[in-house]
Amino acid sequence: MRPLSWLAVVCTFVAASSAQAHVTAQPNSGAAGTYFETFLGVPHGCQGSSTLAVRVKIPAEITGVKAQFKAGWAVTLKTRKLDRPLTGEHGQTITETVDEVEWRGGPLPNALYDTFGLRFKLPDRAGQTLYFPVVQECEAGVNRWIQIPAAGQGWHDVPSPAPFVTIVPANASH
Repeated sequence: MRPLSWLAVVCTFVAASSAQAHVTAQPNSGAAGTYFETFLGVPHGCQGSSTLAVRVKIPAEITGVKAQFKAGWAVTLKTRKLDRPLTGEHGQTITETVDEVEWRGGPLPNALYDTFGLRFKLPDRAGQTLYFPVVQECEAGVNRWIQIPAAGQGWHDVPSPAPFVTIVPANASH
């Protein structure tokens, strides 16, 4: 194979691979009832354009959310009222929690990647998977990483899967 033909094959493969890259949560498993930190990895922009905003919907089961500060990005937290108040670890009454986090700014060029951190309290019940739908806004276009697999489907069985965190027993090592 001639060098230019080989280069064309490699470039085609790289372009196809990057088009399949999804926003993921890393790490994506944490111990039940613990405080947990994960990072949403944004591997590329939208159809070649830079990312300007990343919005994540927080699952209803999650409380105590803190978003990572990122220089050059404004962070906005939208809250929602809880169905019933909770008692916090220091005895305070909690009546609302973070419903959505938005980072807006950048821009994050298509050729680069970045991570957007979240810290929160995981529910006490192990064995469940929580999904964090993400909308990625770009200079031209939007990627909606919002699909949640149906029962029996895997994460890779949907074209635009939402990042997820699986809750493991508190005594399990990971």
